[in-house]
Amino acid sequence: MGRQQKTIITCAITGAIHTPTMSGALPYTYDDIAQHAVDAAEAGASILHLHARDNETGAPSVDPEDFKPFLGCIKQATDSVVNISTGGSLTLSIQDRIRPAATFSAEMCSMNMGSMNFSFHPLAKRYKDDDWKFEWEKDYVANSDGNIFRNTFRDIEEAATTLAPHDIKFEHECYDVGHLYNLRFCMDIGLFKAPIFIQFVMGILGGIGADIDNLVFMKQTADKLFGDDYCWSILAAGASQIPMATTASQMGGNVRVGLEDSLFITRGKLADSNAQQVAKIRRIVEDLGSVVATPDEAREILDLKGGDRVNF
Repeated sequence: MGRQQKTIITCAITGAIHTPTMSGALPYTYDDIAQHAVDAAEAGASILHLHARDNETGAPSVDPEDFKPFLGCIKQATDSVVNISTGGSLTLSIQDRIRPAATFSAEMCSMNMGSMNFSFHPLAKRYKDDDWKFEWEKDYVANSDGNIFRNTFRDIEEAATTLAPHDIKFEHECYDVGHLYNLRFCMDIGLFKAPIFIQFVMGILGGIGADIDNLVFMKQTADKLFGDDYCWSILAAGASQIPMATTASQMGGNVRVGLEDSLFITRGKLADSNAQQVAKIRRIVEDLGSVVATPDEAREILDLKGGDRVNF
């Protein structure tokens, strides 16, 4: 009997797109982010992708002081890998965005592999002016059509060189096929070393669409560019989250779920928690014959430095 595939489940707990008005389940206080992360880990997530928010208003934050209260709680309660986002703001500099990852010397952090339009402004049309829970939310969502999410080659190099002493493994977020070529170039000039971990990000307005043809195209391109020197996962936004994750798991990929990427558990029904999404994709993956990787197995697969070498 052949060796069973180990599938890594990443859970993106809160993100920086959705706002508190959009779902009562979206965690934004320090305590809620910590509890959601712990529950997701218990449900089967071996990697926890984390953003921070203002504890009072839920506004996205890249201040390390807004990470500190929940990172320690998560480390004490779970052995899951902590992956700190470097994309917590569409408008701040790369220096500001990488500060949390550098401060806490996490095992992993995200890295967007190219500048892009990144917008979620159509969500604003779903709400009336008096629906918004906090004052910042409406303009934040409605005005995202004016954003360019900057990730120039200079930005990528600065992030790579600044974080290199921390031995952090990057989750290379590729929102379109050109980002894969950007990553290959960055490897060729020595910024990143194999094995790399690529997250195919699909269904974001401004990036590649979430459908199977595009997934196959991204996978074939990555095979051509990186050969055996990479592992991959899929993040599909919104209603595509579970269907695309299911397909990816059967193609040998890993999967990412979480309220950052979709607020729903099925079409038209809001999820109760991050853990509910993790439990659902775990059940599907296991029913289809794969085995969900433990945190230590994920560390081995991705060649991570280990949870004993972080600064929290």
